[in-house]
Amino acid sequence: MAAWNHLGQCVSDLDRSRRFYESVFGFIVEREIYPPDVPSDRLLGLKAPLGMTACYLRLDSLVLELLHFSEVDLSKSKTRVMNETGLTHLSLSVEDLSATCVRVEEFGGQVIKETDISVGIFVRDPDGQLIELLSTSNTNR
Repeated sequence: MAAWNHLGQCVSDLDRSRRFYESVFGFIVEREIYPPDVPSDRLLGLKAPLGMTACYLRLDSLVLELLHFSEVDLSKSKTRVMNETGLTHLSLSVEDLSATCVRVEEFGGQVIKETDISVGIFVRDPDGQLIELLSTSNTNR
């Protein structure tokens, strides 16, 4: 039997991403670790040196691991779409969609206005990660 552990996300600027998730959604930093290049390189399928930092953020039972590599060039990929196989987005419930959208932009994210359906909207974090925001109340917007 398996148990939920965490979700990992590679970021280009660890401090910016940490501030974004803390300030916009209320994540709390649990710990930050600096794993050695060996055996991390083998586990991750990357070539050393890595210069990896892993910052673990918690929101209720969700643990988000922000991964930053100072010694490895980031791989830029196309924007993921919803009908692409694999993980497509994070989804968070928020009390006030409008206020959250303001904070998203304030901390370097993007609100995808054309997805607004009053009870939900999509945004992107500073690195483009797609996040679905769902209202905990249908009266917010």
